[in-house]
Amino acid sequence: MTAKGTFDTAGWTPQPSYDDRDGVTLGLVTLTKTFHGDLTATSLVTMLVASTPEEDSRSYVALERIDGTLDGRTGAFVVQHDAMSDAGEQSLRVRVVPGSATGELRGLRGEMDILIAPDGGHSYTFDYRL
Repeated sequence: MTAKGTFDTAGWTPQPSYDDRDGVTLGLVTLTKTFHGDLTATSLVTMLVASTPEEDSRSYVALERIDGTLDGRTGAFVVQHDAMSDAGEQSLRVRVVPGSATGELRGLRGEMDILIAPDGGHSYTFDYRL
């Protein structure tokens, strides 16, 4: 099955970061999201970010707990983000953590694509199975 929609982010809260002598920065950020569309939910994201002195080269990993309704089924689940930008060439993988789903979403598996429009708007396509 496929769910599609948009989401908003809020509460970008960076924690103190670590800068090493070579200009590589490790930082911890928390933020929230509100999903609209086939997934109606809110989430809390905890993200670890690595920035480098090379232009457009950075990485982040994150865990996100999503709580709401997916195609009429209520519950919560966790997704894991793995993203990298290498001189502007980007990759992102967002997958459901196996065994993390609750309620009517128990047994959920899947992968989510996130797109950022030129105007900064965020959308998702979530391919999943129950």
